[in-house]
Amino acid sequence: MLNLTGKVAIVCGCGSHGNDFGNGRAIATTLARQGAQVIGIDVDDTAGQNARDFIIKEGNFCEFYKVNMTNENEVKKFFKTFQTQYKSLEILINVVGQSEPGGPTEINTETWEKQFRLNLDTAYYSIKKAIPIMRQNKGGSIVNISSVAGLRYVGKPQVAYSASKSALIQMTKTTAVIEAKNNIRLNCVVPGLMHTPLVDRLAKKYADGDYDGFVNHRNSQVPMGRMGESWDVANAVLFLCSDEAKYITGTEIIVDGGLTASTP
Repeated sequence: MLNLTGKVAIVCGCGSHGNDFGNGRAIATTLARQGAQVIGIDVDDTAGQNARDFIIKEGNFCEFYKVNMTNENEVKKFFKTFQTQYKSLEILINVVGQSEPGGPTEINTETWEKQFRLNLDTAYYSIKKAIPIMRQNKGGSIVNISSVAGLRYVGKPQVAYSASKSALIQMTKTTAVIEAKNNIRLNCVVPGLMHTPLVDRLAKKYADGDYDGFVNHRNSQVPMGRMGESWDVANAVLFLCSDEAKYITGTEIIVDGGLTASTP
C-alpha cells in the first residue's frame, strides 16, 4: 500500500535547516521513502539542499531547484527545465506559506498583498503549469497545504493569512471539479497547531518571544492535549497522493487533533 514507485513528485517548499523537519521536508522525505522521484523546490538554497542531501543519504531519489515561487516567471522557467528532463508528473505538493499577524486595521496593504502572493498565488502558478503535463499523463494528484485558520478563528489575529488559506481551499475544490474529467485530483491537507521549527518564529510574532508559554498554550487548545508533528501532515499527504485515494478529490483532510471540531 501507499507505493509511489515510478511516480515523479514536485514538492514546492521542501527546505529546512539543520536537523529540523518542517512540513515540506517531512513530505518530501516521506514521498521519497515510498519510492517517488522527488523534485524539491525552495527559495532558500541552503535549506533546499539540506533536505535533498538527507533524502539521498537515506538511499532515495531527490533533486533540488532554487525557485522563488512568488515570481511567476521563475515558476515558468522551472517547469520548462523540468519538462526537458522528465516526461511525466504524477504528484504536485504546494507547501509554501507563512502567517503574519494583524487584523484589517492593523495590517498594512503591502503585507496583505504579500500574504496572498505567498499563500495563494504560489500554488496557482505551479498548478497552472502542472495541469497540462498531468493531462498528457492521463491524470495526477495535487495536494495543497492549507490551515485550520482558513476554517476557524483559532485565537490568533491573522486576517490576511486566514483569508488566503481559505481561498486556497476553495481554489482547490473548484479546480478539482474542473479537472475531474481528466483524472487529475486536487485535495487539501489542513494542519492545525503543529510543533514544527516554525513555532519559535510564531512565539516571537504572537507571544513576545515567550516560547514555553506559547507552546503550552497551543498544546492546551488541542483536545488531544498536544500539537501535531510535521510527519502527521506528511502521512496525510502521502495517502492523498497514493492510488488508494484514487476516488478522492475536491475535499480536505484536517490534521488537527480535534481542534476545529471543538471550535465553534
